[in-house]
Amino acid sequence: MKIVAITACPTGIAHTYMAAEQLKKTAASMGHEIKVETQGSMGIENELTRSDIEGADAVILAADIAVEQVDRFEGKRRIEVSVQSAIKNPQGIFAQLAG
Repeated sequence: MKIVAITACPTGIAHTYMAAEQLKKTAASMGHEIKVETQGSMGIENELTRSDIEGADAVILAADIAVEQVDRFEGKRRIEVSVQSAIKNPQGIFAQLAG
C-alpha cells in the first residue's frame, strides 16, 4: 500500500519527528511505502507533492493541531489520529487502514 502522512504537534519539535519516524519504521516493516510530511515550528518539511498524494492509497494525519493545506487530500481515504497514537501504536493505525 502507498501511504502519505502528515505529523504535527503544537510545538512541532520532538513529537512531530518521533511520530514521523515511527510511521516510517512501521510502514517499512509491514511492506508499505510511505512519505511523511512534518509541520511545526520549522514550517512544512518534506512537503508532499501532488504526485505523492495522487499515487497514495491512503492518508494518515497524525496531528494535535490543525493541519495546513488539508484540502489537498479531498477524496482520499483518510485516518486522523493523535501524535501520541502514531508514536505509541503505529501498528494500530496501519491495521485501521487494512480493515
